[in-house]
Amino acid sequence: MNYMRYMEERKERTKWFMEARFGMFIHWGLYAIPGRGEWVQSDEKITKKEYQKYFEEWNPTRYDPGKWARIARQAGMKYAILTTKHHEGFCLFDSAYTDYKSTNTACGRDLVKEFVDAFRAEGIRVGFYYSLLDWHHDDYPAYGDMYHPDRENEIFRGKEHHFERYLDYMHRQVRELMTNYGKVDILWLDFSYEGHFGEDWRGKELVEMVRELQPGIIINGRLEANGEHYGSVMTDKPDIYSGDFACPEMIIPPYGLKTPSGVDIPWEACFTLNNNWGYTPNDRHYKTASQIIRKLVECTSKNGNMLVNVSPTAIGEIPGWQKEILDEVGRWMHENAQSIYGCGASGLEKPEWGRYTRRGNKLYAHITEEGIGAIALPGIKGKLKKARRLADGYEMQMFTPWVAREFPDYEFINYGTPECFSFSVEEKTDTVIELTLKEE
Repeated sequence: MNYMRYMEERKERTKWFMEARFGMFIHWGLYAIPGRGEWVQSDEKITKKEYQKYFEEWNPTRYDPGKWARIARQAGMKYAILTTKHHEGFCLFDSAYTDYKSTNTACGRDLVKEFVDAFRAEGIRVGFYYSLLDWHHDDYPAYGDMYHPDRENEIFRGKEHHFERYLDYMHRQVRELMTNYGKVDILWLDFSYEGHFGEDWRGKELVEMVRELQPGIIINGRLEANGEHYGSVMTDKPDIYSGDFACPEMIIPPYGLKTPSGVDIPWEACFTLNNNWGYTPNDRHYKTASQIIRKLVECTSKNGNMLVNVSPTAIGEIPGWQKEILDEVGRWMHENAQSIYGCGASGLEKPEWGRYTRRGNKLYAHITEEGIGAIALPGIKGKLKKARRLADGYEMQMFTPWVAREFPDYEFINYGTPECFSFSVEEKTDTVIELTLKEE
């Protein structure tokens, strides 16, 4: 492989993605009915026969993807990724290769097609999550597997599985997703583990097929990785399975991600709004809008994206508390999105009061901590042309107050006289100051 060429192609493919910065993850499936998380079948070792009742009950009568799409757009999200099939094996699309699909339930609808149409109508790019695991398929190994619900079920001890037959099935379903729904922007595969890495999935064949059918698509790295490690995307010699971006889960890399030679690695951190991906009404450990905003800023300041998960109910609605959080995020984004879209690392030291993001000669000071007196701006001495509050264009005064003469290496800004007023953070979240730097 010509690694330099591959990385240039990867950079070009991910250009829109790294400018978008903010997306919506949607975990939705039969597991919304028991409401104990998307891993409930594995965690509680529920047999396929016992789990069948959820398939028979599935009927999301309030599913209106147009509402979902408007929530995403109003929050400032630029792309959305839906779980077309999670580990349980249930398909939200009309696959020709299984009866275990939404069109065979009481709802009788291709839920993926409706998602695609609705989100595209709102100008939001679409992505498909697809699980490489499948606890419903008879040829996916059960007994002794790390995660299968029947991993300790003696009935399956010694049972012969034809894994190649499962791989044929999986490849065919991915082909359907890449063929039947128009342009797909992201394929988010999940996930590899012991005994199932890269070529164990016939990964080279899969990637080549996906790129042939969707030339501009970007693929995550979980054909050879999972949440614990990110695979060869972290190296200067990535495998074909490495995908186009790393996907840290429930963590933000301390310093962003680069290869050993210093090449920037596209990445996206994914987060839940409570502690579960699937609908779990008893989990009330809610994150706040302020947390989401500050973490979005942190990701952007480290050249990364943030993918925030919503978990619709079994009847098809995004829970009200999740909508309220995203609505509040959207109000902040309405005034401050310029400091996120197309922005990245500033190349400057992290300031005490918050973070910098940057696009060209526009430096954005995200002030998240209450200040006393004027705000000291590190790293731009002699370079500051003007300073304006991003939300309303309000002029910030640029001068060094008499109490700061001992700190000649800093530029200072303040709301105005008297010059030692405390600097308040709007809504206790993040006040963004647009700093225009002099052209070099």
